[in-house]
Amino acid sequence: MSNTKQLTLPITGMTCANCVATVERNLKKLEGVESAVVNLSSERASVDYDAAKLKLTDFIARIDRAGYGIATGEADLVIKRLSDDNDARRLEKALSELEGVLDAQVNYLTEKAHVRYVPTMVTQAELRRAVSSAGFESMDFGGEAEDAEAIAREHEIQEQRRLLIIGLIFTVPLFTFSMLRDFNILGHWAHEAWVNYMMLLLATPVQFYVGWQYYIGAFKALRNKSANMDVLIVMGSSAAFFYSLPITFGLLAGHVYFETAAVIITLIKLGKYLEARAKGRTSEAIKKLMGLRAKTARVIRDGTEAEISIDSVLVGDMVIVKPGETIPVDGVVVEGRSSVDESMLTGESMPVDKKQGDTVIGATLNKLGMLKFEATKVGKETALARIVKLVEDAQGSKAPIQKLADQVSAVFVPAVIVIALLTFAGWYFIGAQGDFTRALINMVAVLVIACPCAMGLATPTAVMVGTGKGAELGVLFKTSEALERAGKISVVIFDKTGTITKGQPAVTDIVVSGMWKVDQLLRLAASVEKGSEHPLGEAIWAEGTARGLALADAAGFKAEPGHGVQAEVQGISVAVGNIRMMESRGWSLNGFESEVTRLQSEAKTVMLVAIDGNVEGVIAVADTIKVSSKDAVADLHKMGLRVAMITGDNRKTADAIAKQVGVDTVLAEVLPEG
Repeated sequence: MSNTKQLTLPITGMTCANCVATVERNLKKLEGVESAVVNLSSERASVDYDAAKLKLTDFIARIDRAGYGIATGEADLVIKRLSDDNDARRLEKALSELEGVLDAQVNYLTEKAHVRYVPTMVTQAELRRAVSSAGFESMDFGGEAEDAEAIAREHEIQEQRRLLIIGLIFTVPLFTFSMLRDFNILGHWAHEAWVNYMMLLLATPVQFYVGWQYYIGAFKALRNKSANMDVLIVMGSSAAFFYSLPITFGLLAGHVYFETAAVIITLIKLGKYLEARAKGRTSEAIKKLMGLRAKTARVIRDGTEAEISIDSVLVGDMVIVKPGETIPVDGVVVEGRSSVDESMLTGESMPVDKKQGDTVIGATLNKLGMLKFEATKVGKETALARIVKLVEDAQGSKAPIQKLADQVSAVFVPAVIVIALLTFAGWYFIGAQGDFTRALINMVAVLVIACPCAMGLATPTAVMVGTGKGAELGVLFKTSEALERAGKISVVIFDKTGTITKGQPAVTDIVVSGMWKVDQLLRLAASVEKGSEHPLGEAIWAEGTARGLALADAAGFKAEPGHGVQAEVQGISVAVGNIRMMESRGWSLNGFESEVTRLQSEAKTVMLVAIDGNVEGVIAVADTIKVSSKDAVADLHKMGLRVAMITGDNRKTADAIAKQVGVDTVLAEVLPEG
């Protein structure tokens, strides 16, 4: 029986493609590891392994031995219902057994629990659920680090900025002074012996404080029998620095190159700072997706309504959502009726009516009535969380071109070292015979200019930005290989809402009886809908406003979810709703049946307008097509590409829109998660 599991670890300390190769190689050496893929941009390692042979601490120890680390999060919780030390020890055991928890300490006297964990394996919501399952209650205590990876990345940016500033403080005057001296601008005093000591004082903090990370990195790489970018930097800067020492102390004659060593380290530090910022931005798309979810939820526990963190919601909780609020988690409606905007998930431009027994999805928007539902999926199991996981998996995967880059990078640094040594030998023995200084400077130039970082970082960064930007625009890539193969596609699939269409309902048709003019009927309907939160009502109000109609105040406004609205406008009773609303009141459609059928066949939502109990007009609303959509599809056809459209909308609406823009194939009623 297979016992294969997968885990994702946030790795710290990686700087180039050689670091990736080193971490992968060390992970694969563990008996029981089936595959290991490390991504430099996301700084994550995905490992498939035999759970019977390995546990989390084995991976952490191996990564630590390789010279790298794991980003961890910390949670401080206030624990209620602890009776004695035995309870504290029992809770410690329950938390420690949770996969992804590295350490758990529970103090009975202070009623506090401190947990250190791997954020890619366990969330604080799961920690709280473990506390609840053990028979206790937990509360946030502050000092928590839910997004430990983001915090670690921000810390890295700040650290690189700090070291860069220190490097600039010493390097700029050192380099400026050296250049002025070389061009004899400062006079003879600048060539006196004490000046070299001053330059040594300026260069030393840069070499051994700002550049200390490179020495540590080089040592760890060599200890693991590999060579990375740090080795090149240390060799290049150290050669210039230590060559200058005997000259400074009068043991040799010649020119000192302290400024060369300092400039090498400071410029590399500038690159590291920019790289850290770039890596910090690659996860923006996922942050935007996560930003769609609610931060809190209103739940009923022990008969009391309370607002809690979304991470504290448990399966089975009764959740209340008021009009205009975001639904916090997935669930099933047990009470109430409303219309829900699900466009962020399904692409459905029109709100979906919800009643008892219907499913609601977290991060969608409750538009009209109040809903009470039972939470069925929370945390990592919600639809939004699964979409985020899909994007993360795509960003963490390796494109075929990246595998080639990794293979080249694996031999790149040793090859550069060999070439640098050959450069030294060539200049010393042939090019400038016996000129040690010139040979050394040329060797240093080869070492520092041939940095493999760009090659190792370019592809994964491009994958992260590409898949992330695609997610923002409604295009999901399941793997980075799919992104790479996009250049060879024969079929282009568009999302409907917001891509082919405007993504916002608008009035398309107004049909009136002989008793009324279009603007008269629209004015009454728009006046009723002026206070509506329903997208259909908002579209009617927007149309009336756009036409410059003088809208009046409505009295006695009443909304009937799933049917329509009714109010009095200047003493006239006006109802705007669907056929069900009119039939429920016994009102005749007054011959508008054929218009309703025609408009519905065009995938438009039809609203009937009744005045004083008589149906006097029809207003059709639809998600209108962008002006550029038809031309865009035509241009793709000219390129020899077939065009398909994918949407969560219903088949009739999808087919009607596809026909108008010339789409070849339609995939309707589809969810992003598949």
